[in-house]
Amino acid sequence: MIFRSPFPDVVVPDVSLHELLFADVAERADRVALIDGTSGAEMTYGQLAGAIDRLAAALAERGIGKGDVVGILSPNTPYYAVVFHGILRAGATATTINALYTANEVASQLADAGAKMLFTVSVLLPNGLPAAQQVGLTDDDVVVLDGAEGHPSLTTLLASTGPVPEVVIDPAEDVAVLPYSSGTTGKAKGVMLTHRNLVANIVQSTPIINIGGDTRILAVLPFFHIYGMQVLMNNGLSVGATVVTMPRFDLPEFLRVIAEHRTDRVYIAPPVAVALAKHPLVDQFDLSAIDTIFSGAAPLDVDLAAAVRKRLGCKVLQGYGMTEMSPVSHAIPEGRDDISVGTVGVIYPNMENRFVDPATGEDVGVGERGELWCRGPNVMKGYLNNEEATSATLDADGFLHTGDVAVIDADGVVSIVDRVKELIKYKGYQVPPAELEAVLLTHPQIADAAVVGVLDADGEEVPKAFVVRQANADDLDAAGVMTFVADRVAPHKKVRVVEFIEAIPKSAAGKILRKDLRAREKADS
Repeated sequence: MIFRSPFPDVVVPDVSLHELLFADVAERADRVALIDGTSGAEMTYGQLAGAIDRLAAALAERGIGKGDVVGILSPNTPYYAVVFHGILRAGATATTINALYTANEVASQLADAGAKMLFTVSVLLPNGLPAAQQVGLTDDDVVVLDGAEGHPSLTTLLASTGPVPEVVIDPAEDVAVLPYSSGTTGKAKGVMLTHRNLVANIVQSTPIINIGGDTRILAVLPFFHIYGMQVLMNNGLSVGATVVTMPRFDLPEFLRVIAEHRTDRVYIAPPVAVALAKHPLVDQFDLSAIDTIFSGAAPLDVDLAAAVRKRLGCKVLQGYGMTEMSPVSHAIPEGRDDISVGTVGVIYPNMENRFVDPATGEDVGVGERGELWCRGPNVMKGYLNNEEATSATLDADGFLHTGDVAVIDADGVVSIVDRVKELIKYKGYQVPPAELEAVLLTHPQIADAAVVGVLDADGEEVPKAFVVRQANADDLDAAGVMTFVADRVAPHKKVRVVEFIEAIPKSAAGKILRKDLRAREKADS
């Protein structure tokens, strides 16, 4: 059974990403496009478009064009947008690299992607340069945005007087960006997203996400991740909004930037929601400008969302997606107060969903759990040089198998209930870790939590909770945690082991790194 969006299909223009975002730039040339939240430095749309053209010209002079890949290793700054779109304007592909990667991890991505250049910043040069050297790039191939001896700077490249390259883009075939994702499981793989994939997801968002030229977006989520890249940077630029960048999340600075720059739309991952709901520092800042907080990248608990909404007096919405879907496939539309924030909302326009029983491979209907399969113009072309992984994730009918277990109700509202691979089987019963995590986060003495399955002395898989205490909550013990959960769930879902840790390991997008917790468990056993 195929389910579709309650919204009508939108027209996906047959253009490159640059054309979509900057074709009308003359009409908003004087409007502020990007602000460095730390320094307050501003860049107008006219300046942005001009810098993109100059960088594209400089890259063309260096022989970079269609079929070439260029790496970006940088935190969020206004110049990230210049580099990203300059690469695409030259006809090349950008591979965006996690700024927290080690030198070996950076080298691995550069090698796999076949990158011919690397853009980075001086603070990341200790990892970026050895990685570049490891894959055979010269010092001249490593551009340091803020300058470093022996390397070209962005200023040098922007001084190019060469012509802007005339590149013919095939939106449906030409890969615009190559972010890396582990997909449903396994080693990180290059996700080939075409210009059409990115353009499609931006226009699909139009009837769902209500942003415009007066919107001020806080961009603390990293641009190297598809969520920050598309939902914050590219969606914002597509409507003439102002994007306020932050290089990393730091709660006092995060709150200061919101207050000072009056950002009305704040995109977060659930760990930030925990801080907004519970941290006393929040009360020291004027956050009245916030109209909407939008959470993605991991499930947001409904009670946590309610706490944020009550404390800040703003709307709290949630969405769902994957790198492989450019990335959004579901979201709670603006104005739909009848939809619980505990869900991920409705199916995006132009998309089709199936819900498939992982055990039988048969479709399930309304109200029944099944693996979520998605098809639409935003779904990736495939994984780079990995036909096996592509065929395991993207079937012959074009459906992407997300690896997430979901339920759709009679009103077309979708809820993600867990991961296919992360369900805990306790004595034959399925125990969803996300459900237990949501319960744990309602405890006033718990700052953060994660749940994985571990083997007990009898070889039975049981739920284990990793718990981060709130400050001054040293009296919280394992027995107290287990009792709290047991009072709120069915007997088979009870937490049976508790370990207190300093922090829950998470990806840059806020997803719990359960593999790290499992590795920790094996190391201790």
